[in-house]
Amino acid sequence: MAGLTVTVDDRSLEATWTDEAPETRAALESALPVAGDGIRWGDELYFDLALDAPPENAREVVPEGAITYWPSGDKLCLFWGETPASHEGEPRAAAPVTVVALLEDVSPLGDLEGGARVRLERAE
Repeated sequence: MAGLTVTVDDRSLEATWTDEAPETRAALESALPVAGDGIRWGDELYFDLALDAPPENAREVVPEGAITYWPSGDKLCLFWGETPASHEGEPRAAAPVTVVALLEDVSPLGDLEGGARVRLERAE
């Protein structure tokens, strides 16, 4: 299956799927393309997205660049650094999330200010 192209305002980023959550991945792939107005929470953007997917290997601490799904909140989240919940600089969600993909390079998000329009689609 192809990877993902993630657009955050005018920034285009590439992502690769993880194998941690096959049901969530399948639900997200079936829904693509998806987009929303991302709300900023530290170095995280999240937007509303309802998927029919259970929590899979859900956790609060995630890797930098994680694209996650928060099933209890129906949100898709992108992490590239610390959030208000972080303890030692790690990206940390407010509640357990399911990691479905990883951004290959988060540096284009370093100067992002405020919220942003987020779109995920299959990579060409």
